[in-house]
Amino acid sequence: MFVQPGLSPAVASLSLLLFALSPLAPAADFSSYRVLKLGMSIAAAAKAAGTVPGEATVIHQRPALLQEMHWRPGSTSSDSVQDALLCFFNGQLSRIVVTYDRYRVEGLTPKDMIDGISLVYGPAATPKAEIALRSIYSETAEVLARWEQADSSWNLVRTGDGASFALVGYSTRLDTLSLAAAVEAVRLDAAEAPLRDAARQTKRDDDESSAREKARSTNKPAFHP
Repeated sequence: MFVQPGLSPAVASLSLLLFALSPLAPAADFSSYRVLKLGMSIAAAAKAAGTVPGEATVIHQRPALLQEMHWRPGSTSSDSVQDALLCFFNGQLSRIVVTYDRYRVEGLTPKDMIDGISLVYGPAATPKAEIALRSIYSETAEVLARWEQADSSWNLVRTGDGASFALVGYSTRLDTLSLAAAVEAVRLDAAEAPLRDAARQTKRDDDESSAREKARSTNKPAFHP
C-alpha cells in the first residue's frame, strides 16, 4: 500500500490500520465492512461477528421488525475502533455505526480522519447535511465527509459528546424503510397508549379484586368477634 508523503504519523498509522483491517481496499465494495455486508441476514451477521441472533435487542415489532446488536470488532489492542452498533430491518443488516476509540484518535482533526479513510474509500464529498446517528433516536449528527456508491453510503460524523468520531454506513433502501418504520412505530404506540393504559388498569383492578376475594374466603370462616 502506498501512503501519501507528508501525512502525520497518527494519520499514517490510522490509514495503514484501516487498510489492513478493512476488506474494502482497493476495490472499495462500499456494501461491506470487514466481515459484514449490508443486507445480510441477522443470522449471517451474528455468525460473522462472533455472536448469536438471540443477543439482538428488539426495538420495534411493527410495522416492521427493528433490531439492534452490539459488536466489538477490534481484532488487536491497537485497533482504532471501540465498538459498532448493527441495525436490522426485518432481519436484514441496514446500518452500521462504527465508533472510534477516543484515545486512539485523540488529536486527529476531521481532515486527518477524512484523509485516512479516503485512502480506503476514495475521494470524499463534503455535503452540508445531517444524518440520524442512531436509527431509533431523534439524535442527528453533522456529516463531516461522505463516501457513496450505488445503494451504500458511509458518513464520518462526530460522536454525540464530541469526544470522538463515528463512521455511519447504511443501505440507502433499507435504512429509509427502517427510519420510516421507526416513525410509524412511535405513532402507533402513542395512538394506542390510552387503550394500553386502560387495559393495564383493568388488570390491576381485577388482580386486586381477586386478592381481596381470596383473603375474604380465607379469613371469613376463621373470624371470631
